[in-house]
Amino acid sequence: MLGTKGLNWMDRQTLAQDLERKIDGRVLVEAPLRHFTTWRVGGPADIMVIPHSAGDIKAALLFARENRLPVTVIGNGSNLLVLDGGIRGLVIKPGGGLKSVSLQEETITAEGGVMLSALARTALKASLSGLEFAGGIPATLGGGIMMNAGAFGQDIGSLIQQVETIDAQGKEQKWLKEQIAFSYRSSSFQGQDLIILKAVLRMTPAAREDIAARMERNNKVRNKIQPLGSPTAGSVFRNPAGHYAGKLIEEAGLKGRRIGGAAVSPKHANFIINCGGATGRDILELIKTIQNRVFEEKGIKLVPEVLVMGEDG
Repeated sequence: MLGTKGLNWMDRQTLAQDLERKIDGRVLVEAPLRHFTTWRVGGPADIMVIPHSAGDIKAALLFARENRLPVTVIGNGSNLLVLDGGIRGLVIKPGGGLKSVSLQEETITAEGGVMLSALARTALKASLSGLEFAGGIPATLGGGIMMNAGAFGQDIGSLIQQVETIDAQGKEQKWLKEQIAFSYRSSSFQGQDLIILKAVLRMTPAAREDIAARMERNNKVRNKIQPLGSPTAGSVFRNPAGHYAGKLIEEAGLKGRRIGGAAVSPKHANFIINCGGATGRDILELIKTIQNRVFEEKGIKLVPEVLVMGEDG
């Protein structure tokens, strides 16, 4: 097959049909990524796979390699800005499948497509503490591990005992916690072209009512300070050392600042909301505006927490 720059509609259709014969999951052609991201923006994916199993992922990766297709992985589409030109090649979305969960004493083993919020509810039912912070994070376990998702002073990395991954060549590998480095909103898995298939989390037994109370308190805080009723990608910027990004943005007078259909949330300045009809370009321009203004006024360079991918329309 030609490289993706040379793919036309028939090429994509033929590839998708070939791939459908090899997997149990769904294969979509020119899937509008705005339907698969929490910001509700993004152009089309040439071909998207929503795998049913780890075997589907392996087959899709080998298929992409055979056909010289670049591969992009998205989880739940949160913490992600897809630009208006979309993504060439093959997009794999594990968040549509890979959702099995099992418990054994004080550990939870879960596949990478499980939502963190669902995993937190499972832990609650089993009277296992540790995931109370994750109840309102709209990410999959795989994406959460990749970015070391966290809130309320806790993060997913502190719970991880083992992770199973697969690389672009279809090679599977197990990583013990001693082999993984976690830091603020980052992990050593980033930049390695790996997909997280499964993870084992070490939990702490606790009274179910205490766990429920902590989750309820966290949810009340989120509801009070975050624009949960609008399409967002969560916090846009990492907090610089000794500072809060939202406070810096607010002090720069940018609360409510709008470009096209994108606006800095009046409720929490580290959130950019899609007010309706926002484009990836609107959001990207607003991110750059915020960075420039805060640097001019505070001398601090804000680093995005969201990943930007795809082609500019």
